[in-house]
Amino acid sequence: MLSACRCATGAILTAVDRRNLLRAALAAPAVPITVAAADSAPAAASTHRFDRTSPRFALAVLPDTQYLFDADSSDPAPLRATFRYLLQECAEDNVAFLTHLGDVTEHGTEPEIALAGSTFAAIDGRLPYSVLAGNHDVGSGTTDQRGGTPYLSTFGPQRLRRASSFLDASPDGYNSAHRISAAGRQWLILALDWRISDAGLAWARDLLDAHPALPAIVTTHDLAYADEQGEAHLSGHGQRLWDGLIRDHDQIFLTLNGHYWPPGRTVLRNAAGHDVHVHVANYQDRYYGGAGMIRLYHVDLVRNRIDVETFAPWFLARDPRARTPLEAESIELTGDTDRFSLEIDFARRFAGFAPPALPAPRPAARVVDRHTAAYWRFDAADQAVTDGAVVTDRSGKGNHLTVRRLAGSGADALTLAADHHPGAPAHASLRFDGAAGRGALLQTAADAPLNSMTFLDGYTFEVFLKLPEPFVGNHAWMGVFSWEGRSGDAGKHSGWSPLEPTCSLNVSPERFLQYVLYSHDGDHNPTSWSHALPVGVWHHVAIVNDGRRSIVWVNGSRIARNPTRPAHGVATVGRPFTLGGTSFDLRYDQGFYGWIGDTRITSRPLRPEQFLPDRHFR
Repeated sequence: MLSACRCATGAILTAVDRRNLLRAALAAPAVPITVAAADSAPAAASTHRFDRTSPRFALAVLPDTQYLFDADSSDPAPLRATFRYLLQECAEDNVAFLTHLGDVTEHGTEPEIALAGSTFAAIDGRLPYSVLAGNHDVGSGTTDQRGGTPYLSTFGPQRLRRASSFLDASPDGYNSAHRISAAGRQWLILALDWRISDAGLAWARDLLDAHPALPAIVTTHDLAYADEQGEAHLSGHGQRLWDGLIRDHDQIFLTLNGHYWPPGRTVLRNAAGHDVHVHVANYQDRYYGGAGMIRLYHVDLVRNRIDVETFAPWFLARDPRARTPLEAESIELTGDTDRFSLEIDFARRFAGFAPPALPAPRPAARVVDRHTAAYWRFDAADQAVTDGAVVTDRSGKGNHLTVRRLAGSGADALTLAADHHPGAPAHASLRFDGAAGRGALLQTAADAPLNSMTFLDGYTFEVFLKLPEPFVGNHAWMGVFSWEGRSGDAGKHSGWSPLEPTCSLNVSPERFLQYVLYSHDGDHNPTSWSHALPVGVWHHVAIVNDGRRSIVWVNGSRIARNPTRPAHGVATVGRPFTLGGTSFDLRYDQGFYGWIGDTRITSRPLRPEQFLPDRHFR
């Protein structure tokens, strides 16, 4: 994918998207930008453009820059290029924050610190950031109680508090906390001194305790080192920080540190039994002292993952035809410890300290109107699921369901459950433990109006369902719901068998949803197929028919395999509607396996915004 990046001179630099590993960076020509022009141009005038509502954002990580600020060998040009890049691309990457991991300078002298401070001025007020002291910035034998230093005078709280993200600093000034709003929630970043004192640890613990619901990232200079295989291990300072802070604060899910090379990572378990990702990032041993190389942590709350990439904007901005061999090979790092992805179920990982704010149950009256043909939910205080128990049709149309188990099935074939889709009106469901020759059904009475409804003006069928994890056993072609009856009895003979029902929603052995319909008009059976449903999570399924064709939606997204063949009405034959199974030749041999929640049938097509899930969970 090609992207256009505006350079500081106003020219457009066209390059292959770096998420594609910059494969064409060496071969594809770009609009030339001379090194002198790129290094001497003023920083971009744009301010930080950030979308707080997007479910995707990036955290920029800048490790040791000490060799760029090293007495009379100093060269801040690479870092200036990094800052230009972040200001120019913050909208595309939705960069929320930049965190430096310490060792800003080599010796911590006033001239080195002053040069670094003037370089950071390019992002002051434009991009929120944190800086922390490394052992080269301050006296390496001192803790954060060391008193005044050139580092503290330049990068202390008086500078950091200019950003709206600044939350607090320890009394000594060497530790700081930052709160950012991203992806619809707030996040905490702790920037801790390289040798934090007991007082500093107490401050950090109090800070976390004062904000117990915020997911937290700990950044410090020395926490872990990596072996040659990239496996990270806690250092001496890191073990102290783990024991004194990280282990017992479940909200800390990620730590970042520099100091050591090579880079590495590992996963540790905290006291709550949850994962803490421990990452080492440092590139000062590489060409040009790392050249201001950065990492971007792309946090994606939709896909439940963090995608990490490492690259050098200074080299990226250069004309590919003019890059030296060392520059060309240092544009992006693609090893397992530099470019990787983390699978994190954020809601589950954060549930222990920040459970999601679920909407309150909605009464049936709020999701029923004159077009509702039937609506079943399972949260009545006296609801039973023994054989013969009745589930009331909340639409008022009299399409009540009666429970019955298949022959030989015990009480555990159907139970009530508190588990539910977070956006469902009712906070309850039915747990079906069906399999081949086993299961439970809920069916309308022989004289229920729903049995013979043909829906010639269109319809919407909705159901919440969840498949167990692990999904084991024989559950091939299990039915979710169906209208009982033989399609041949309705005069339909074009399909797989005249003994299958005229309308059913099923799950294939590969966990694909299959919606089979014999429409009221004509002898044909358009069938829709979904993707493979993930297990262990709730899904909302909606089948919408506008009188001409049917469209299946899963979690508010239209699936691909919806046939265009006409689908006018449903060829019902007067037999019961069934929840939890699909008959063949009027027999049920495969019970549903999983959970089924609120189920609603509407005698008109609905728009996605009218579906059952609360709008925050669509």
